[in-house]
Amino acid sequence: MNSVSSKIWVIAILLLTAVVSVMGRNVVEQKIKQSFPIRYVRTEGVFQYLSKDEVKTVLQPQVTRDFFDVDMQSIQAAVASLPWVKAATVERIWPDTIDIKVHEKKAYVRWGKKSLITERGDIFTPTNIEPFQDLPIIEGPIQQQKKVLEVMKGIKTALADQSMELAEFTISERWTWKIKLKTGLQIVMGRNDPLKKLQRFLKTVPILGQDRIDEMDVVDLRYLNGYAVSWRPEITEVDWQLPLDTDIKNK
Repeated sequence: MNSVSSKIWVIAILLLTAVVSVMGRNVVEQKIKQSFPIRYVRTEGVFQYLSKDEVKTVLQPQVTRDFFDVDMQSIQAAVASLPWVKAATVERIWPDTIDIKVHEKKAYVRWGKKSLITERGDIFTPTNIEPFQDLPIIEGPIQQQKKVLEVMKGIKTALADQSMELAEFTISERWTWKIKLKTGLQIVMGRNDPLKKLQRFLKTVPILGQDRIDEMDVVDLRYLNGYAVSWRPEITEVDWQLPLDTDIKNK
């Protein structure tokens, strides 16, 4: 055998050895990985509305890989995508556990008819919002929910000072304001100095008395120096030319 043939054989043997070595290493690595499947997924957190079954459902496709190859970012993203999840952290625990810590959102008020919003202004849409029917509803321009929420908080406080409870607060695309109370009373404020006009109306509440306020259907504050009242259908309209009732006079 000449020297050229010998070199070719040597190179072939070296290549074959390298291939076998790589294949052997891959087989060994695969065997090692198969020896470390994920056996436990531990979910920690205080849940009131988020169920562990929901978490389990989104995790099922994510934890089929071994301990070393599981995609932690995908797991975190899958859990964080659940409507009730405020934040989630994921950690490997040697040798066979994935530990997930979950923080649940807290609903502050409703956003429209189908969604909820947190006190910080995060809108989310859980499957069931029936338990939150007693919360006030707010609506406003898209991407302006945080501003709408802050305005609502101020209005809610002002109403509470007069023992009035907010049911709905709406800001239209033209930024006109409208309030509905738990009693059904609607207050229309328009877009010019709405807070000032609301405060002006609220100052008259003690003078009129709660019974008279309860007889109102709609209060329209879109006037420069006063407001208009529409009374409930069953109520006799007030004749403001007549003297006030004694109890009102004395206030």
